[in-house]
Amino acid sequence: MLRAFQFVLVLLMLAAVALISAVVTMHFAIHGAEVSVPDFKDMTVNEATSRAAALGLNIDVDAHSYSLDIPVGHVDGQTPRAGTVVRKDWHVRLVESLGPQKVAIPNLVGSDARVAAIQIRRMGLELGEQAEMPDAYTTEGYVVAQTPLPNASGVERPTVSLLTAAAPQQDNGGYVMPNFIGQSYTSAALEITHAGLTLAPMRTQTTPGAGTAPQSSSGQPAVTVNVAPSLTAAAAPGSVTASGPAIGTVTAQLPAAGSRVEAGGFVTLTVAE
Repeated sequence: MLRAFQFVLVLLMLAAVALISAVVTMHFAIHGAEVSVPDFKDMTVNEATSRAAALGLNIDVDAHSYSLDIPVGHVDGQTPRAGTVVRKDWHVRLVESLGPQKVAIPNLVGSDARVAAIQIRRMGLELGEQAEMPDAYTTEGYVVAQTPLPNASGVERPTVSLLTAAAPQQDNGGYVMPNFIGQSYTSAALEITHAGLTLAPMRTQTTPGAGTAPQSSSGQPAVTVNVAPSLTAAAAPGSVTASGPAIGTVTAQLPAAGSRVEAGGFVTLTVAE
């Protein structure tokens, strides 16, 4: 029993040693493949490339900048920043200086976006972000704004971003009723039909003083719900009675002003006669 116990103890010790050795080996293997990113600023791109290669890093120049302090062809910025610990074969992105700004920023507003992009590259500039904005007053695909502004000076990078016009968004939320009260029936009816709504049979309201109008129990003029006869029977449209609204003008509407009506919805107008 004693020998068996000693044998098991030896096996456990050997297993522990093997586990510790594996952990130490993995630690050195992992940390041995890491490197601290140096500071490439003010180096030439060639110098930065050589320094990075010696450390097992890769260099990508993916941006340019204007600078009064950093000479042409030298590094003006980097990502990741100096001192960052990364794995070998990591790609470090550099910003290369173009020196002071020498190219004027062109005015591209009102140009076709494709033509504007060609002009940007021909001038030695870089095409930046391109975004679209619905615009009912500008031809689709044409530039409505740019950054930097035309002829801007002191810009940081030779990059021009464009905002182009897109087709106006279709409003599927219906039609918001305006206030037709006081308008002539004709103009209100035209606006309603042009909006894609359905005009219901007209209601009429006899104006006070235009004859012996029937009175409701509240003392107000009664409203006739049948389709009205010709408005010229009593007076010309737009003429004013002794008291009350002008003949042929809208005195009430349904739905009320400000209501949202779906396409094809019914609109009922009450007109003074």
